Amino acid sequence: MVAVFNKELLSWYLITVKLNQAVESGIQNAQTPTASTSRSIDLPESSSAREIQPSNTDTLQIPIKEDESAQEPDAGQVKPVESEWVISIKDKLQQADQEDGAGSWAKVSIYRIPQCLREGDDNKAYIPQTVSLGPYHHGRKRLRNMDRHKWRALHHILKRTNQKIELYLDAVKELEDRARACYEGQVHHNSNEFVEMMVLDACFVLELLRGAAGGFTHLGYSRNDPIFAMRGSMHSIQRDMIMLENQIPLFILERLFAIQAGGPSDQVGWPAGSQTGVVARLALRFFDPLMPTDEPLSKSDRSKLESSIGTTFDPLTEQGGLHCLEVFRRSLLAIRAGPKPTPRVWIKKWSHTNRVADKRRQQLIHCVTELKDSGIKFKRRRTDRIWDIKFKNGILKIPRLLIHDGTKSLFLNLIAYEQCHLDCTNDITSYVIFMDNLIDSPADVSYLHYCGIIENWLGSDAEVADMFNRLCQEVVFDINDSSLSRLSEQVNRYYEHRWNAWRASLKHRYFNTPWTIISFFAAVVLLWLTLAQTFYSVYGYYKPH
Repeated sequence: MVAVFNKELLSWYLITVKLNQAVESGIQNAQTPTASTSRSIDLPESSSAREIQPSNTDTLQIPIKEDESAQEPDAGQVKPVESEWVISIKDKLQQADQEDGAGSWAKVSIYRIPQCLREGDDNKAYIPQTVSLGPYHHGRKRLRNMDRHKWRALHHILKRTNQKIELYLDAVKELEDRARACYEGQVHHNSNEFVEMMVLDACFVLELLRGAAGGFTHLGYSRNDPIFAMRGSMHSIQRDMIMLENQIPLFILERLFAIQAGGPSDQVGWPAGSQTGVVARLALRFFDPLMPTDEPLSKSDRSKLESSIGTTFDPLTEQGGLHCLEVFRRSLLAIRAGPKPTPRVWIKKWSHTNRVADKRRQQLIHCVTELKDSGIKFKRRRTDRIWDIKFKNGILKIPRLLIHDGTKSLFLNLIAYEQCHLDCTNDITSYVIFMDNLIDSPADVSYLHYCGIIENWLGSDAEVADMFNRLCQEVVFDINDSSLSRLSEQVNRYYEHRWNAWRASLKHRYFNTPWTIISFFAAVVLLWLTLAQTFYSVYGYYKPH
């Protein structure tokens, strides 16, 4: 068969074959370590840019650039592409390194309640029910109703002092980084939102503190005001303001109060420049209804307490990241504790075996019923310091304790703060565990109430016993680190002495009423006479007259 081809078509066919061969050879060379940098094929010369004249002899060199992968190293040195999963892990590690390297853990003083303490029915004691302060509960739906009253408080302050809002915003802006460091974890608010929240919440708190001390009418509020008046809602606000997660740094309150005191129409009366410790004293007056005792302070103790707080809570010091809960706690312990508490050391070689983290081993002393049966008496100690418990000559003297609907939340937040903050003692935790050991049943509560030690405003004795038995669940506590450990040892030694138990049993059985006392002495006299008669009868038999 004879095939006749067009010369031009044949030339294009040859060009296509050459191109295909060049591409295949380029790919093969890219997969080998010894690949050249360029290739060339023979093509017919082109007489112009648009037309190629085929020729059998003349060829055209067309350079072909190799693939970039041909320049990569051999397979043993190729770096694999990182997946999105590995990249996300590296980002998290980098963020952890930044948080750990920042060194801000030592500045935290407003903590989130640990999840182990939230278990059970006590979660409500840590969450505010009326007003939110700070970033932890900011924006909660059921707490938004209080925001309009916060804006009213800020408006009253600006109107009363004739100041501009920029003065407050700039002051808090300077303290923003220091305020953020007081909160645990990352605060998910930008700079403007955080400063606005701090100014609004701090001014609201200051109005409450000043109104409770000098009267809200002097601050320009109506006597029928729904919030800024001493009415039923104030008790709920006081309980919310004492919660650990609902705090404002004290140096923020001090700074804004100093700005207000410099205004032309200050109503409270403190001169500008002497505001150090004033907010702390106002806070003590505001939270006085939550005090767990109603014993009045003497003049010497009152002056000692105020002077201690005035020197301790200085917003210009490095320890200024405190709050109202810490003020309240130090007011309970100020007369006993020094201005700088001794930090706790958790790891000690000589007390590692005595470290207690088990509820069943946190037994300091026995319950009231058992101690009473062993001959220990209970009396009320007249002092405002609830931790000041004394034991001498078999008499355990305990200060009076008021139990109301806010006592549970108060103790839980104080215990949580002592559990989280290592730069404070565990005196409140020691006291609560001591009372928890004393109270095991409603009968124990009833006897302490009979002795005047417990004033129950909560309800039945069973509710008080249940409250104390639930307060210290999941609490890590070291018996050797307790401030009441030595007193507990004295009570236990007295309890374990058998003669004291026998004497108490004798008194309980034969000397509990006047008739049993008379019967006992009559029996003793009768026994003595019987013995005397027997003696003389025997004596007369052997030695008659």
